[in-house]
Amino acid sequence: MNAALTNFETALSSAKTETEAFEALCVLAKATVGAKLFTVMTVDMDAMLARRAYTDDAENYPTSGTKPITINSWFEQVHERKETFVANTLEDIAKVFPDSELIGKLGCGSVINLPILIDGELAATVNILHEEGYYTPERVTQTQDILSGPAKAALRFAQAD
Repeated sequence: MNAALTNFETALSSAKTETEAFEALCVLAKATVGAKLFTVMTVDMDAMLARRAYTDDAENYPTSGTKPITINSWFEQVHERKETFVANTLEDIAKVFPDSELIGKLGCGSVINLPILIDGELAATVNILHEEGYYTPERVTQTQDILSGPAKAALRFAQAD
């Protein structure tokens, strides 16, 4: 894991764009926790809009445009309580994500949405997806422990870009 963190730090220090910063985070997530799909969504709570700032699957999840933030149980957990959201079945994903059919077609059936806070406010979520049942409690803890700091560093870089 130390090598993965060192590689992340090296990649982030040489990043020139937001995409390169988030790509470094994606590589770290895949090397340490595992992910079939990785995205980063930034949020503008004043405008109630979310923007996909990074994706490792531009064909199915492009980075273009924004989408309105929907108030639901996911919003309450991630945005209001600032807690990590985890679902380990496609059925549970479908309860909060309208694109669950596409998620399933991509071979994913579990998700972690890790909130990234800047100055105590939600600024983004790191979204990692894998096969059904993949994100065990141990992997969720690992995700929070390993990715929270690097995600904040990548987001701060992107905001300064």
